[in-house]
Amino acid sequence: MSANPFETDLPITAANYQALSPLSFLAKTAFTYPDHPSVIDGAARYTWSQTHRRCLRLASALAKRGIGKGDTVAVMAPNVTAAFEATFGVPMQGAVLNALNYRLNAVEIAFILDHGEAKLLLTDTEFSPVIEEALTLVKHRPVVIDIEDPAGPGGKSLGEMNYEAFLESGDEDHVWQLPEDEWEAISLNYTSGTTGNPKGVVYSHRGTYLNSVGNIMAWNLPAHPVYLWTLPMFHCNGWCFAWCITAIAGTHVCLRAVAPGPIYDAIADHGVTHMCGAPIVMQVIAGATAAEKRQLPHSVNMFTAAAPPPAAVLEDMARQGFNVTHVYGLTEVYGPCVVSAWKREWDDLPIAEQSRLKARQGVAYQVQEGLMVADPDSLEPVPRDGETMGEVFMRGNITMKGYLKNPKATKEAFAGGWFHSGDLGVWHPDGYVELKDRSKDIIISGGENISSIEVEDTLYKHPMVAAVAVVAKPDEKWGETPTAFIELKPGQETSAQEIIDFCRENMAHYKCPREVIFAELPKTSTGKIQKFVLRDQAKAAAS
Repeated sequence: MSANPFETDLPITAANYQALSPLSFLAKTAFTYPDHPSVIDGAARYTWSQTHRRCLRLASALAKRGIGKGDTVAVMAPNVTAAFEATFGVPMQGAVLNALNYRLNAVEIAFILDHGEAKLLLTDTEFSPVIEEALTLVKHRPVVIDIEDPAGPGGKSLGEMNYEAFLESGDEDHVWQLPEDEWEAISLNYTSGTTGNPKGVVYSHRGTYLNSVGNIMAWNLPAHPVYLWTLPMFHCNGWCFAWCITAIAGTHVCLRAVAPGPIYDAIADHGVTHMCGAPIVMQVIAGATAAEKRQLPHSVNMFTAAAPPPAAVLEDMARQGFNVTHVYGLTEVYGPCVVSAWKREWDDLPIAEQSRLKARQGVAYQVQEGLMVADPDSLEPVPRDGETMGEVFMRGNITMKGYLKNPKATKEAFAGGWFHSGDLGVWHPDGYVELKDRSKDIIISGGENISSIEVEDTLYKHPMVAAVAVVAKPDEKWGETPTAFIELKPGQETSAQEIIDFCRENMAHYKCPREVIFAELPKTSTGKIQKFVLRDQAKAAAS
């Protein structure tokens, strides 16, 4: 057989192959649009040439502290300039970015710092109380650098210097290299999953590059968008939008806290065109008072994910000038990888019907190869009838590398060559997926994942609790909230508020039950608690 002429004498070389990395976006944008606004953060304003130099200084400062390839740098901060710059500066030095969820408690943060082996921590002084406690619990204390934001509430300094001084210790002509292999890790994001300790989801340079491009395609993003950071940068690295918006020379508008007044002010004052957030963010916007609202200069585009957005909220947003696109994903797939792609033939439908269609999760991103609803055991796809339930599966280039230091969980997640989402849904005749339930008992409250098992583990530590089951209760504002059904030990008495207070003392407040019901728990003949019965009770109580 003759040699294939398309493969012989046509080797991969430096001229025709480079590792994909979203880090390349920054230098190109700074070169082409050096004077275009890059970041607006309160009174601070930066251009792309300035942001490029600051990120180089950060990479250089890390290098001078001995941070290098494969080291972890953690960041505990709201959506401020330092958090954005770390998205580039940390991996430019070959290190792995670990953006921390600032809603976690000290025990959880300490676990993550130890498990991820963080060597350096950038932390906003607003979170000094919880970080100070966490640092007393870690096995290996990282170097601490304080972020002192003039627009923040202030707080105790825990580090040896502040962030701006740390940048000054670096060189703006620092020489860095793209990764040799695009499969190298760029970031580490923790998800609670269904176990007590969170799992570390590892992202690659390749995956983040492709998901950044996928976001641009799925949202039809134009050049120079003005993007408002209403989505936490710690959440799947802001769904990769720090890299994505940079690629198209947009402007990042930072926002320390999500509140209706500041959101409307940012839109009106800075010409915000795009934003992301959970349905709770839409409810914050829709529920703004007359004093908080501002006249919108134009229609604002919004990506929303997590629990399906209530149709009434989608209708209200449309009337107020917000064009909402529903997306779906998980931490394990870089945030959104499924989009409720809009079709022109739906434009003339009543708003209520449009909202119903928008509430479906949708179809796969162009950069995600596979999406199906299938039998969780056989992996046989279910009929596309909009009724038959199955598990949602994905696979492709925007699926995580795996779980850090957890080969068993990684193997289980990828069994059969597909990523097992653990979410249950149906497949409609037009190919759009719609979620119906969550097989892993994950509760999504305000866009945050809450593990029911984690909450149950905490409640089982209470001396009066004999048995407990935590399920999701539908909530108009938050999407879902945790409800705890509890059997007390014989002869014991306590109150619902005392149980809630106990949880608040032992875990992050947003994970705590909003409601506690004392009752005998329904069980199978083998003693297993029948959670589906309790879910039905919670849903009935909410209706």
